[in-house]
Amino acid sequence: MSYDGRYPHEDPPEPESGQRPRRGRGNALIVAAALVPTCLAGWLVWQAMSGPGGGDEPPKVLPLPSASATGGPGPSAGRDARPGAPATQGGGSLSASPTAPAGQRPPAGGPLSGRTVVVDPGHNPGNFHHTREINRQVNIGTNSKECDTTGTASNAGYTEAEFTLDVSRRLKALLEKQGASVKFTQNADRPYGPCVDERARIGNEARADAVLSVHADGSSAGHRGFHVILPARVNSGAADTSSIVGPSRELGTRIVGNFVRATGDAPANYLGERTGLVVRSDLGGLNLSTVPKVFIECGNMRDPQDIALLSDPSWRQRAAQGMADGISGFLRG
Repeated sequence: MSYDGRYPHEDPPEPESGQRPRRGRGNALIVAAALVPTCLAGWLVWQAMSGPGGGDEPPKVLPLPSASATGGPGPSAGRDARPGAPATQGGGSLSASPTAPAGQRPPAGGPLSGRTVVVDPGHNPGNFHHTREINRQVNIGTNSKECDTTGTASNAGYTEAEFTLDVSRRLKALLEKQGASVKFTQNADRPYGPCVDERARIGNEARADAVLSVHADGSSAGHRGFHVILPARVNSGAADTSSIVGPSRELGTRIVGNFVRATGDAPANYLGERTGLVVRSDLGGLNLSTVPKVFIECGNMRDPQDIALLSDPSWRQRAAQGMADGISGFLRG
């Protein structure tokens, strides 16, 4: 997200209530106890690292980048490429990312057999060439917003759309190995979009057990770390999140703990009070969802240290593993 500090639409944490929809929780102590077996190691890493720290989202529309992403551990190794085309191997190859062959069915009998996960790669490489279409307003329940945005990019030109597709394909392969049926909202297989309302509808119509929207932030240098965005309690127009607030928070909490464990990274130092969790009411992909859904902002593409991670294929694999472990933990209970 291209905002410094607290998001203008960041909402206060959801108050505890006596009743919870699906997978409800009584209080934070019970949740913490439930997560200790899977997330303790990750949180220990976080604690060790903690210290003082420096468009279905607020629009991240950028000028057309002139270069593609880095090839190695940092942005200094960038290669030229045009936005919307497959990235180079080191900078987020859209063709070389691990994924199951077309038509291959998930293995029978895996721990996630019978479960459906929708993975929502944020933005689309083609959005850069369809600005008129993606600027069209759509209804998100609370108000209207752009159909989609181009997303952010690193200073070297590695686009968020390239990053999200690479990580999402890695995540899909990991989930399918556990037997899950995985559906994408887009796989660079359409000229632009889908719009944010359609992204929500894809998860709803699939009756997904969990939906994860993958993104990267575009804040200022010095803002580091990842965060997971949870749906606020919204009941307006076509939006009613009352049944998904509880299970979505559980899903997000599990992803945070496992992402820390898998990557060794700490939650964001510039919002969420270092919990890794942010509640928002302005995202159509969350407002219009009727199934448990969260967003993850994997890091800040404008920070030199974060982009060195985001542009490293081995880190992206660890990030995908953390997401997969969090989703698996949520689905397995």
